[in-house]
Amino acid sequence: MATAQAAIPRSAYKRSGLMEWLTTVDHKKIGVMYMIAAFVFFVLGGLLALLMRVELANPGKAVISADFYNQAFSMHGTTMIFLFVIPMFAGMGNYFIPLHIGARDMAFPRINALSFWLVVGGALIMYSSFLVGATEAGWTGYSPLANSIFSKSPGTDMWILGLVLIGTSSLLGAINFIVTILNMRTPGMTMTRMPLFGWSMLTTSLMILASTPVLTGALVMLLADRNFGTQFFTGPTSDPLMWQHMFWFYSHPAVYIMVLPAMGIVSEVLPVFSRKPIFGYKAIAFSSAAIGVLGFLVWAHHMFATGLSPVLQTFFMTATMIIAVPTGVKIFNWIATLWGGKLSFKTPLLFIFGFLSMFVIGGISGVFQAMVPVDLQLTDTYFVVAHIHYVLFGGSVFGIFSGLYYWTPKITGWMMNEKLGQLHFWLMMLGFNITFFPMHLLGLEGMPRRIYDYDPSRGWTAYNVIATIGAFLIAASVLVYIINFIVSRNQRVPAGDDPWEGNTLEWATSSPPPSYNFDKVLPVYSERPVRDARIAAQKAAAQKAAEQKSA
Repeated sequence: MATAQAAIPRSAYKRSGLMEWLTTVDHKKIGVMYMIAAFVFFVLGGLLALLMRVELANPGKAVISADFYNQAFSMHGTTMIFLFVIPMFAGMGNYFIPLHIGARDMAFPRINALSFWLVVGGALIMYSSFLVGATEAGWTGYSPLANSIFSKSPGTDMWILGLVLIGTSSLLGAINFIVTILNMRTPGMTMTRMPLFGWSMLTTSLMILASTPVLTGALVMLLADRNFGTQFFTGPTSDPLMWQHMFWFYSHPAVYIMVLPAMGIVSEVLPVFSRKPIFGYKAIAFSSAAIGVLGFLVWAHHMFATGLSPVLQTFFMTATMIIAVPTGVKIFNWIATLWGGKLSFKTPLLFIFGFLSMFVIGGISGVFQAMVPVDLQLTDTYFVVAHIHYVLFGGSVFGIFSGLYYWTPKITGWMMNEKLGQLHFWLMMLGFNITFFPMHLLGLEGMPRRIYDYDPSRGWTAYNVIATIGAFLIAASVLVYIINFIVSRNQRVPAGDDPWEGNTLEWATSSPPPSYNFDKVLPVYSERPVRDARIAAQKAAAQKAAEQKSA
């Protein structure tokens, strides 16, 4: 006969605070861990950049050796792309996509947790390579450079293995986002009522799904060349350009993988702080899809100087110019959203202005380089370094900080300090332009990228000193953000559930949201359900007041 067992209190199953975070499958906690880890690597990548800038401020050896400069250069690019921007947007997507679409969680919570820990594992492997000599082949890992004698240290193999783990994480995360967005939207939320951040994450995930296996295959082949005697990229029967084709087939779409989520943030923040609906919702949504397709047709514009046939050069030059069209559609629709709006110049909107202005500059310089004769003069110079930073720092990083200031009240329940936020913006805006605008001039004067030293007679010193000063201003701005976060956390000014009077569903639940996200999801009749509910409540209150007055 079975004996009755005493009920075990639910609290007995509760894990400690640290174990709760380490073992969680809650999309919000995973999103927060992604964002914290990404920010830590942003700081580490920034410190590597400062070392390089100090070294380049004056000719001759200053603070680091040539070998360590090459390692710092390689790991700076790898860190900022694979350990900061992509994981940061993965974190924001993890936290807010289920909230935006009225879901309880991501489609595959355990795979979601695995995706995060793969990033951490890959990052630890890559940074451990400094103990044995990190890769010196640049973040692009060009072969045969990555197979040369000076790249034969185990550090390059660790870099490859770390990237393979991070790529696996991206693939799993992409599948999770696609299934979640397509299958878990709340009733009434059609694709054309979904927040535009969801459109950007969906397009980004599809691009990751299509491109990452190509990079992973290239990395595995490179690893085999280095360790098992194969000759995929080096040897009498191999083609070293194959690495470039495979690498850029991933890495040019990766530019849009890093920028499209920032564009989604722009499309969420602008309507809220201009008190207007987004202008041309469908145009912005479908232009994201167009960028996703065209992004796979332009990779070889990185290879104009490698001897491509004139037919291929013409094709990729034309495709590169065409891809500016859907981006321009977004820019003009965002400007139309601002036009005539009641603008609230809070920190999130300031960073959007930074995004729009800096990204446009980077886009225009990219159109210059789309022309083969111009590219042949500018390729592998500091003009290209300036261009990519105006696109990725001016686009992704400004977009990230806008999103952080916009969504931190929802994540934490308290407001960020507005004065420190604006100081952060202006320092970063000033430092960014002081750092990277002179690099256009250095490139036009012929300074090659990826160099450790230069002849003082070339006249490059002044611009390098200016760029180094700007880099320290950027570092100061990031320090201000960290101070702002600490001060705001200590002050804990209550944010309330909807401090910005937002439009999307995350503002319809508490700040921070409960583990189950919503007690009840608002009905969705447009792309602005929270605004609809707020106006309906205001009308009901006004009608009730009028009835009481007439009675």
